[in-house]
Amino acid sequence: MTTTPNPAATPVRSIHVSAAVILNEANELLLVRKAGTTAFMQPGGKPEPGESPTETLSRELFEELGVRVDVAGMVPLGSFTAAAANEPGFVVVADVFAAEIGGQQPVVAAEIEELRWVSRADAERLDIAPLARENFLPA
Repeated sequence: MTTTPNPAATPVRSIHVSAAVILNEANELLLVRKAGTTAFMQPGGKPEPGESPTETLSRELFEELGVRVDVAGMVPLGSFTAAAANEPGFVVVADVFAAEIGGQQPVVAAEIEELRWVSRADAERLDIAPLARENFLPA
């Protein structure tokens, strides 16, 4: 007799991250694509030991995009859960913050291969991570 695994009995594996919602003057959302992946996602990343969510995000924004954002200026938008774009079988649990970068111009650095300012219309032609697609694309 063959048994079928019960999906409800399989524990959900999660990845905890901090992520940014950064909009430009044209109301486009800043998204990044990591090397070796196809999905565009919000900038951010996983915490280092002892880091708060805002400290994680501030560090990641500098490492990945060369922009400095003061933790005191970040506005918490909440905790969001979505399917992980690049890791099948995982969900991403993201502490999300609105962040202003002022006149700073983000540049590709670290593991980031590409960055784009994306409107809802652009999103139809791009592979966008579920977290950003379901929650943060501008109207």
